[in-house]
Amino acid sequence: MFVKICGITNEEDALLSVAMGADALGFVFAPSPRQIAPAKVADIVRRLPAHVMTIGVFRNHDPRRVADVVREAGLRGAQLHGNESRSDVDLVTQEVGWVMKALPGGEGDPTAYRTNVIMYDAVNPGGGIPWDWSSVLPLPKGIRIVLAGGLTPDNVAGAVATVRPWGVDVSSGVEREPGRKDAVKVRRFIRHARDAAAAYEEGE
Repeated sequence: MFVKICGITNEEDALLSVAMGADALGFVFAPSPRQIAPAKVADIVRRLPAHVMTIGVFRNHDPRRVADVVREAGLRGAQLHGNESRSDVDLVTQEVGWVMKALPGGEGDPTAYRTNVIMYDAVNPGGGIPWDWSSVLPLPKGIRIVLAGGLTPDNVAGAVATVRPWGVDVSSGVEREPGRKDAVKVRRFIRHARDAAAAYEEGE
């Protein structure tokens, strides 16, 4: 179970999330209470273990700007969370190498994008409001799906058991206030997500 902790704004939360077992960290460059500057991200990333997947989150940015920021910040991938065209996604993929394309509420055709991962998120991302995760079923075969939107330590196990995604993503659901993570919530979220995944994997 791939777990991404998004909306990282400081080194303390980055190191905390990694220590708790996160596979990936997300840094938001789109307008948001969790928006962060590329130079600050570069300082944080330099202190992270090499195995951690570091991802920049963009919304309707110019593809060349996305590539420039990823390189400036020293990141390993990009998450495109807007209305990017297929050609835009292709261009970012060529420049960056690893791209996750977000689709709202399971809308759109995930097979239309030549990306590493597809994210299913809420129609209004970043609000922390749960949505009908089962609406994305059945999942497309052969595509790694990350589930996001309104996930918390208390509901992630049910969401994972229902959808059986490749991974999960959380931001506000593990915060104590906007832009600051809560250690207990991060630990519980990761444990509950992985326990739920292990349970259905054992039953197969």
